[in-house]
Amino acid sequence: MTAISPSPTDELLTVDSTSVDGVARLVLAGEVDCSTAPLLRRALDAAFAEEPRGITVDLEAVTFLDSAGLSTLAIAHRTAVGQGTRLRVLVGTRAVARALQVTGLWDLLGVEQVEPGAGAA
Repeated sequence: MTAISPSPTDELLTVDSTSVDGVARLVLAGEVDCSTAPLLRRALDAAFAEEPRGITVDLEAVTFLDSAGLSTLAIAHRTAVGQGTRLRVLVGTRAVARALQVTGLWDLLGVEQVEPGAGAA
């Protein structure tokens, strides 16, 4: 497992990255905003560089998601479609689900609502 976190914002967001059988999994915890979205983008870029057959972005422990994070997820969707990679997005909190729903990204990304603790499976 690789943990990627920037120095100035490491208390705001952590991204743990693993890969098993050609599927990358990014588990985020904290806030995804304009100061931390670049961390998510770097983690996604690294995952896509490995040309996996799938990438799961687990937002279960994300407490805040703003337009920078939404944009990063939209870019990941475009990249996944271009590469033929399956992108899964898991959400566990209402605040994050709502941000994805009101922007239309919920349907575009095919977001999956998970119960707390279920995303780890």
